[in-house]
Amino acid sequence: MLDIRVIREQPQWVNDQLQRRDISLSVDRVLAIDVRRREILTQEEQLRAERNVLTKRIATAKQAGQDTTAVQAQTKVLAETIKSLEAEKDALAEEQSAILLELPNLPLETVPAGKDEHDNVELRRWGNEFLQRPQLNQAHWDLAPALGLIDFERGVKVAQSRFSVLRGDGAKLARALAQLMLDTHAEHGYEEMNPPLLVNPSSMQGTGQLPKFGPDLFKCQDDDLYLIPTAEVPLTNLYRDEDMPEAQLPVQMAALTPCFRREAGSAGKDTRGLIRQHQFEKVELVHLTHPDRSVVAHAKLVADAERILQLLELPYRVMKLCTGDMGFSAASCLDIEVWLPGQQAYREISSCSNCWDFQARRANIKFRPADGGKLQFVHTLNGSGLAVGRTWVAVLENYQVSETEVLVPTVLQPYLKKSSIRLD
Repeated sequence: MLDIRVIREQPQWVNDQLQRRDISLSVDRVLAIDVRRREILTQEEQLRAERNVLTKRIATAKQAGQDTTAVQAQTKVLAETIKSLEAEKDALAEEQSAILLELPNLPLETVPAGKDEHDNVELRRWGNEFLQRPQLNQAHWDLAPALGLIDFERGVKVAQSRFSVLRGDGAKLARALAQLMLDTHAEHGYEEMNPPLLVNPSSMQGTGQLPKFGPDLFKCQDDDLYLIPTAEVPLTNLYRDEDMPEAQLPVQMAALTPCFRREAGSAGKDTRGLIRQHQFEKVELVHLTHPDRSVVAHAKLVADAERILQLLELPYRVMKLCTGDMGFSAASCLDIEVWLPGQQAYREISSCSNCWDFQARRANIKFRPADGGKLQFVHTLNGSGLAVGRTWVAVLENYQVSETEVLVPTVLQPYLKKSSIRLD
């Protein structure tokens, strides 16, 4: 949520930043509401002062045996006026909150301007030497079923489209990848968590999924609970409405969870294979950190996600997202895109966002400075470390050596107890 003080003091700058995101929204109505609410506060203060004077006058008059009918009538009018102003103030506060919840985070000045993914900026590539491996360039949706690693048809039968079943070595490969990710992130200071997969609306609102992305969420029919679209939601909200000592920062958490997304608005996009499923597994990384250290934390977050791809010897590139391609809650974002030979393209495998204090304001997550100063909002960061299904796809497509065999990356061989997956 945006800081109302910044809107109040720099409305044109805020509007300019929203326009940089290519969003036709403004804070003009928020500012107008803020002006009116402050006028009401001044009026209320004046009217309450008048009522206090009249109340004392009534008490004095009664002691003197004087008639207080006229003064009491004045007091009643004042009370009704104050009540009316309070109702207007509450309605304005509700309207203002609703507008603020719909406004996205503002991009940092370092974020390149642009409308979509075509305007993102490539920062670096890693693993170009691995592009020279002998490859069949066969897409995973053809290779994996032939090897008996996945069953798309039965996934659709027991659920609906965009659900699938990993089986045999396919399921073991996914489990090995997830275990590698968790083990590696534990070595880099992350506390492993196993959070709820169902969360309440306040949790969804705290990280920015509600109200804007309601159509993309799976909601329980009989309970006011939602299936998580990412572990970012429960992990960040573990500290909702809490004040922590500065010494507790940074908080670094990692969790492997299923994720559930309707993929609203993506009809006809990535309908084949595992790239865009309604249910998928992901290891999520979340940081809560001191504002002065969030830029450094962002670099660490990206490096920690990159480390998994380096261990797997998978070629990738890092992209700096432009203002028009960033997520709703992000102030800046770096995407990691892995090379998929079957598609002859780089595809996103991790999106690492620095949300600044945007989510912390929504979720009310603060810390007490060590010097005893005023409470401050933490900065929150999140990113995939990594998406298990997309990593599974990348391994298959980068390590296939024939139509009946895929090599197992060296780092995964201790987990799988084999050096290749083949059709017997």
